[in-house]
Amino acid sequence: MEDVQPLHALSGQIAQLDRLNPQLIERLRHEALTAPAPWKAEYGEYQSGGWWTTSLMNASGEADDVKIGDCVARPTALLESMPATAALLAELGLSYMWVRLARLEANAFLWEHRDYDELDHVERHRLHIPLHTNSSAFLVTGGAKVHMGGGRIWRLTPTYAHGVCNLLGPDRIHLIADVYANDAYQRLARQGQLPPSAAESLPDASPAVLADKVAAARRLANLGYVDAAEQLLLRLFYSFALPEGTTYDLIAQLHTALGDAEASTRWVEAKSKLLALTS
Repeated sequence: MEDVQPLHALSGQIAQLDRLNPQLIERLRHEALTAPAPWKAEYGEYQSGGWWTTSLMNASGEADDVKIGDCVARPTALLESMPATAALLAELGLSYMWVRLARLEANAFLWEHRDYDELDHVERHRLHIPLHTNSSAFLVTGGAKVHMGGGRIWRLTPTYAHGVCNLLGPDRIHLIADVYANDAYQRLARQGQLPPSAAESLPDASPAVLADKVAAARRLANLGYVDAAEQLLLRLFYSFALPEGTTYDLIAQLHTALGDAEASTRWVEAKSKLLALTS
């Protein structure tokens, strides 16, 4: 398993890029909140529930087509109803693979995972523009949590293990653009950095703390609340700096202790899928 990354190494995983005009951000936010978006829940195995997406650019031109793939993206009818957003995307001059709005509700989680493994092996990057957020919404990667504040374009390297949560709400809405490398992207990314104030190291979890959490999960499972027991362990990723895949290992071990070999195997397989591990 990989070691937790020091904060100074996080800039390879997440960074702030250009600052955007506040009036433009307000127009983008208004469009995102009022556009007739056909929100869809996709990638169910990656989330707790409460994560919704809708497409602005994709292969089909249909806004409810949200399972990303390599393509030459074209605008959807939804983007055509969002002129300020469309103008910004055109102005950036990027080579778009897919552009989405992503909405994460309060008390919702995207579990620890990696992205892009199923796609062609070419250089691509993920850009985030936060449009509607709050301080309890943050991304975890490399043993640190980062609140992606508004007013900027952010770069995320999603081939590193990461997860996202929105603890208290209101909804977190980001514009997410997956782009292929081109000259416009290189110019945009050239000044990327992660200020120390943007990231906070998570505390380590001692064996005693983990044992206590596992014991609490087992009590829940014994009472019949198996889903709650699993979620208790999955949420440790957002509170502690853990070696990669630890929460999945703990859940598999829990089911082994409960005598449910099938569930244990299912979580071992989930770890391999979500973290793109190969044998």
